Amino acid sequence: MKQLLILSGKGGTGKTTVAGAMVRLAEARACADCDVDAPNLHLVLDRRDKPETADYHGLPKASVDDSTCTRCGLCRDICRFGAVEQDGGFRIDARACEGCGLCEVMCPAGAISMHPEVAGELRLFSDEEQGVFSTARLKMGSGTTGLLVTEVKKRMTKSAKDIPLAILDGSPGIGCPVIASIAGVDMVLVVAEPSVSGISDMERILDTVGWHGPVRAVCVNKSDTDPEMTGLIKLRCEEVCVPYVGEIPFDPEVVRIINDGLTLADAECPAGDAVRSVFAEVMRMLGEEDI
Repeated sequence: MKQLLILSGKGGTGKTTVAGAMVRLAEARACADCDVDAPNLHLVLDRRDKPETADYHGLPKASVDDSTCTRCGLCRDICRFGAVEQDGGFRIDARACEGCGLCEVMCPAGAISMHPEVAGELRLFSDEEQGVFSTARLKMGSGTTGLLVTEVKKRMTKSAKDIPLAILDGSPGIGCPVIASIAGVDMVLVVAEPSVSGISDMERILDTVGWHGPVRAVCVNKSDTDPEMTGLIKLRCEEVCVPYVGEIPFDPEVVRIINDGLTLADAECPAGDAVRSVFAEVMRMLGEEDI
């Protein structure tokens, strides 16, 4: 299975809009939304079939047995994360606890133990007509984003073993979920925007992807809002030897198209035509021209 990942250096560039169009154009029967903090690709793809759900357990959290606790306060003193609170007795703030287990080891009364904590919900859509779609929603305050993304990808590949191409929508930025998304993919398409911050963010994500080895490519969304910046992005790609695969113009029709529950691949408009051109070049680079 070849995997194409769509990324952006920042939020709001149109990454998910491009990813949804790519899924439609490729008629991809395997895809995943790796933006587990704010997943929305299922809305773009209009997945209404009922997903198979499962709790995802991240790092264990500490808890205090009040009947055994001697109120010595050692756990509060040694916790580097300030997770131990005193309110008559002692209790653990699960949002602050990092699951290191030091308090359990050091407690002289054996009153502290570690327990699995639900960190998110995994969702796997599997429909004979639409194919496999894997995603998840991280529990607010959980710090296990990268691990959850890895599990999302594992569930997709396990459920779509014989499918030749998978398309993944990643998180914005360069943090843990992005690095987990990059692992094992064949190509990363970076969606940039023509602005000063857009160029800086594009460079950061290109550098991050470069350390991991996948083929890199760049396209610019809303390219005609600042032609000068678009030209600078193209020049920068040439300087770092990253293929520049096209530009998508600002198109007022896009808002209507998305609000109607469609992707750019489902409509005839300047932005849709540009996405098809970008898609064709990406498939050529992947060696999937026949798709």
